[in-house]
Amino acid sequence: MTTLKVNGQTLTVEVDDDTPLLWVLREQLGLTGAKYGCGIAQCGSCTVHVDGAPVRSCVYPVAALSGTEEITTIEGLSKAGDHPVQKAWAELDVPQCGYCQPGMIMAVAAMLESNPNPTDEDIDAEITNICRCGTFVRVREGIHLAKTKKA
Repeated sequence: MTTLKVNGQTLTVEVDDDTPLLWVLREQLGLTGAKYGCGIAQCGSCTVHVDGAPVRSCVYPVAALSGTEEITTIEGLSKAGDHPVQKAWAELDVPQCGYCQPGMIMAVAAMLESNPNPTDEDIDAEITNICRCGTFVRVREGIHLAKTKKA
């Protein structure tokens, strides 16, 4: 049995230690916001926060967790969907297909927490998530808008 703190709740799941966190979240806990994209931690569709840091959950084994870390998924980022990044994304209609956007939003939220006023160079260095639709111009615009909406 593995104990995890997810979106403020302490939960127990029965999984193998080498099971990626993404599959625990999606299959055992029904939190399907984090997506499977590449399976090799390159695209970022599976990004969640572990103690506030963005983590590519598709390659992050549950054995790497002690059970005391706070795991935050897109479902737990904001109960009302009013996190500054979510508000900016909605205002600018950032997503096209939307598949990668939960991971993108989670990566951006973590970046803005540690760097509330990123430059374009900071964004290029820190946001390495891939959007197959190519909405990177709107993503960058959304990041700059989100920094003005800080709660």
